[in-house]
Amino acid sequence: MGWHSRTRTLQVFDTELSADTVEWCPLPQWSHVLACGIYQLQKGDDKQTAEDSPAPSRIGRLYLFDCNPRPSFIPPLTETQRIDTPAVLDVKWCHVPISERPLLGMATASGEIQLYKLMESQQGTCVLECELSTELGPDRLALSLDWSTGRGESSDVRVVSSDSSGSLTALSLGEATLTTVCQWKAHDFEAWISAFSYWDTQIVYSGMRVTVVELLHVWSLIQCGLPGIQSCMYREYSSGPSTEPCGEPVLSVRMGPSSPSFTSKRHTMGVCSIHSNPHREHILATGSYDENMLLWDGRNMKLPLSETAVGGGVWRLKWHPSQEHLLLAACMHNDFHILHCQKAMEGQDAPCPVLASHILHNSLAYGADWSRLPLSNSTPPSPQEPPRTSVGLTESGGHLRIQYESPTASFDTSLEDESGQYIPEQCSLPEKSSIPDPFTSPARDSQSLSCLMASCSFYDHMMHVWRWDWSPEEKQKPSEPTPLPEHSRYDGL
Repeated sequence: MGWHSRTRTLQVFDTELSADTVEWCPLPQWSHVLACGIYQLQKGDDKQTAEDSPAPSRIGRLYLFDCNPRPSFIPPLTETQRIDTPAVLDVKWCHVPISERPLLGMATASGEIQLYKLMESQQGTCVLECELSTELGPDRLALSLDWSTGRGESSDVRVVSSDSSGSLTALSLGEATLTTVCQWKAHDFEAWISAFSYWDTQIVYSGMRVTVVELLHVWSLIQCGLPGIQSCMYREYSSGPSTEPCGEPVLSVRMGPSSPSFTSKRHTMGVCSIHSNPHREHILATGSYDENMLLWDGRNMKLPLSETAVGGGVWRLKWHPSQEHLLLAACMHNDFHILHCQKAMEGQDAPCPVLASHILHNSLAYGADWSRLPLSNSTPPSPQEPPRTSVGLTESGGHLRIQYESPTASFDTSLEDESGQYIPEQCSLPEKSSIPDPFTSPARDSQSLSCLMASCSFYDHMMHVWRWDWSPEEKQKPSEPTPLPEHSRYDGL
């Protein structure tokens, strides 16, 4: 069965300052809430000398939006709140309610982890109130955070954070407290990313940026006074010159939380994104400045399951909320891509094909996330109706319609026939035989998938809300004497 894949921009929001992280609330009752974090470096006067110029300051902002993807020409997002903060490096919602409310974690350039509770205002909108804050240490930036609740586990809620000093910090959330469980020097340089294994939250992954060797570390939190054994095995696999044969393990036993239980040098540049699959045990995705996404089986990390070149440097990876094989990648210099990882998960040593791409950002693609809001299987009209532009398209027999022009002078377009019906963009898709079915159940072969996403880019300070529609190709009935123009399920609602 052939499949149609299409992305469409619904709204572009100017964040005014550089946007680098975005996250939808994962809780069903509040899945319409979207948070976006801002990081802005303010430099001194260019006329000042280096000695007189003050150190650059980092300012930030936290945006909160309400989303209603209704079938109209009204843009779906409404800004409900903005909070001036230290520069924001990462935001993540806790996957379970805390005291019956959503909780948002934020990593800041002031070296703090700040927690915000989502509340209802007197006007009936949702707003964030600062609940807790803790400092990771002096002279450092908090670079990332992750919650241990990725599979909806509400017991022993913890946060892990990485910082610019190369340290990792594990924190435990109690009643009105955020307590440091342990902190250790994990890397010699910036620890760009840290993440839990959602299936065994005693395991933490981290990645760093260095100039010679790039490392992915695996840590066991049982060394931090938590129940379990008190030592671990340190394993290092080297792809460079070594006294051991290339690819053979170098083993040693060390004590204490400063030693990883596993280290990989498979990435050739800095590891800056890690995400544990919440639907498939042992599956882990990592991304790097080397422009590759690696898929791993946590039980055997000597070699990755697959390696996919996505280009641009892979800054963030997000697994789909319900489809275990779909992975969203923010690829810095190469936009945003949706990957299909089923064959790799099944042990077939093959790259993960790209199902769709969102290419309208004109700057560093940093933040991206899936929404859990339910959508119809048809694409809504554009958020605004600009004048049509007719272009002579002899081969396609259609008109090019500008769906949306972003403030960065890029366009979202679709091809229409004379009656205004959408003509599928066959030329931009892979061969039909190479497009995998996103569903694993044969009973669902005829169903479609529609997803809402948000993404943000840095220097052009833009946040996009867009949707991806994935639907089976309709086959013509043999009895029809004259085939009608091929229509898409994306027209109307």
